[in-house]
Amino acid sequence: METLVVRGEPRKVLTAVADRTDELLVIGAGARGRLRRTVWPSVARYCVARASCPVLAVPPSPLHHALDAVHRRNIWQLPLDIRELAG
Repeated sequence: METLVVRGEPRKVLTAVADRTDELLVIGAGARGRLRRTVWPSVARYCVARASCPVLAVPPSPLHHALDAVHRRNIWQLPLDIRELAG
């Protein structure tokens, strides 16, 4: 494993850096709706299609969606029912 900091457009930088067949590029797939897909192209899709090395696209955890909902409620200062998280 190696730490590397590179400036540039993420999709192009990632595919340029992970350029050997013996490397593995691990990238978050992210939750993508139609609007986001239209406005912002997917870095994960670009890397899967163009990288020279194998790419592992990791989808977001179901817990991530629950935490986002709690965060939105906190921002708007809405009451939170703990039972909603358990179901």
